[in-house]
Amino acid sequence: VIDHPKYQESKRIAIFLSMPDEVQTEEIIKDIFKQGKECFIPRYKPQSNHMDMLKLSSAEDISSLALTSWNILQPSDDDSAREEALAGGGLDLIFMPGLGFDKKGNRLGRGKGYYDTYLERCMKHPRGKPYTIALAFKEQICESVPVTENDVPIDEILYEDC
Repeated sequence: VIDHPKYQESKRIAIFLSMPDEVQTEEIIKDIFKQGKECFIPRYKPQSNHMDMLKLSSAEDISSLALTSWNILQPSDDDSAREEALAGGGLDLIFMPGLGFDKKGNRLGRGKGYYDTYLERCMKHPRGKPYTIALAFKEQICESVPVTENDVPIDEILYEDC
């Protein structure tokens, strides 16, 4: 990931805080700050499909985040001091989680459509749609995954031995 050309050229990067069953992102987040890039993480709104990408000030900032009912760390709802990526300069790159992927760039998420609706909002930003990379285990690569017309294909899937 760290040697990937898209990562190297990106300045504003959104990345998920990994759950135990996902590719671990902690070292990538540390590198984002080490390289002087800006790091944004998701804040999901429950009972909706709305998600914002809020700026982290440092890797250590993660320890100040609240744990949601889904066991995900994220900025609290009343945290209005953080920059939202689309309210500012947009994003260059989004690292995405998922349950399954196919080689056509389709992604099976957890069913709420958070990333798809966020990418739709990105397309309306002057900066346009950021490059998207899914981080996966090779066991998550399938022949095909179910898609709807609202699903936005991802640009690239990174997994071991790909």
